[in-house]
Amino acid sequence: MSFRIGFGIDFHQLVEDRDLWIGGIQIPHHKGAMGHSDADVLLHAICDAMLGALALGDIGVHFPDTDPAFKGIDSKLLLQRTYQLITEKGYRVVNIDSSLCLEAPKIKSYVKQMEQTIASIVGVQAEDVSVKATTTERMGFVGREEGLVAYANVLLQKSE
Repeated sequence: MSFRIGFGIDFHQLVEDRDLWIGGIQIPHHKGAMGHSDADVLLHAICDAMLGALALGDIGVHFPDTDPAFKGIDSKLLLQRTYQLITEKGYRVVNIDSSLCLEAPKIKSYVKQMEQTIASIVGVQAEDVSVKATTTERMGFVGREEGLVAYANVLLQKSE
């Protein structure tokens, strides 16, 4: 059996008059993440982790922010396409572990829905996806609510 581990990280600025998408779920908040797509920081970090595990580049290589085709795109579609890339290479997702770093909003009530959404896209059970969150204790750009960060680790296994 062949296993591959990938790590991903993504940052997005928080601004007024944008929707906030995290983990494929729209979360009510007075600010949203700025980006070319829907700016789902968590799904982007997971995409990068999956791509990195197989040395396939990063999300910008496959879905460049200079391509109008990806303007405003739902990041769940980016995750689906990334999942297709890894399955074409003969791999499957074993599990995903992720952490969000944001001061607000509190996401505890959305975590299970995020885990289920991600799991359904990458072909695993919800218990194989972990979404955690922390603050920076009001320090730095995250603490000032200027942005948010997501980290993701993914374990892939060669399909038999």
